[in-house]
Amino acid sequence: MTLMTKIVYAAFAALAVASCATKAPEVAQAPAESLRNRLQMCVDSGKVVFGQHDATSYGIGWRGESARSDVKSVVGDYPGLINWDLGLIEWDAPSQLDGVPFDDIRAGVAAQDARGGINAISWHPRNAATGGDSWDVSASPVAEMVTPGTAFADTLDLWLGRAADFILSLKDADGRRVPVLFRPWHEHTGSWFWWGKDLCTPEQYKELWRRTRAVFDAKGVDNVLWVYSPDRVADFDDYAERYPGDEYVDVFGADAYHHGGEAGTEEFMARARVQLDAAVRMAAPAGKLVALSETGCEGLAVTDWYDSVLTPLMEGYPLAYVCVWRNADNIPGHFYAPYPGHPSCQSFVKFYNNPKILFAAGMAQMK
Repeated sequence: MTLMTKIVYAAFAALAVASCATKAPEVAQAPAESLRNRLQMCVDSGKVVFGQHDATSYGIGWRGESARSDVKSVVGDYPGLINWDLGLIEWDAPSQLDGVPFDDIRAGVAAQDARGGINAISWHPRNAATGGDSWDVSASPVAEMVTPGTAFADTLDLWLGRAADFILSLKDADGRRVPVLFRPWHEHTGSWFWWGKDLCTPEQYKELWRRTRAVFDAKGVDNVLWVYSPDRVADFDDYAERYPGDEYVDVFGADAYHHGGEAGTEEFMARARVQLDAAVRMAAPAGKLVALSETGCEGLAVTDWYDSVLTPLMEGYPLAYVCVWRNADNIPGHFYAPYPGHPSCQSFVKFYNNPKILFAAGMAQMK
């Protein structure tokens, strides 16, 4: 983090603390506000929640064992955050794009909440213009999706309604809604998804967010914190260009992956810092949270990545959480957290023992 970024964030953080000190406690909190307060407590304590995508759905050599996790097998604890994906909810399918039944996701969300952890949700919807997946950029429906009265706009509303209904269905054992971080239309500064920068204008992208919020708000969704998460950006202006507005976003994220093994470390650190500096610069005056919303080193080609790369990157940033991607059971080499016997286990145990990092057991104490 640059010196100026640190000064700006510190100044606004001090104002936020002073403001909060004068407020009377609320009688009842919406689920989303409860989650925001928990994450702010982590930040104020100098701690960062560690998360992984699909952590209890599958791993290296296994699938469908809900009490299992490669992370837990290595350190004896679950991630503090588990991310789930809604891809194919738009088609009302029984399972999401990686074969995890939506009923299992409901159960997994409730289990993670019960153990004290938190949950996040991403969404890789199909391309309505082509029928292809999110990565099909041969045509994009965004322009028509944000134009009222078109068939694509009706499709978008239908899809958003299904996503909203699913999130509303996430409840704990007492029937209370479980709060989640929701990260729609992510990595839009690249062009590998049909909503990416070369597939729609900045204003069309912003309208996509607005229509998403309109449907969710009409459904009465009160258990979502909204995450804005660009990927590669050249500078602050690039990060902010398609930002829909403070009323639509709660968390400023950064999706950044480490490619190229040891040789790619310097480039990854520099690129991620540009993103995180921009996130902090936007979050501070708005009093919002910051996260490294999706990251990792595929196959852990840098075996000490967690303590030699990720930990130094996190230093100096007021991150609420950091989330690595999945450990696929069906794609050789596609994993981002260690599993028993992998050479990176020692580095990961060191990372786990860092008192600033929160896994599920630590998060249970932050309630």
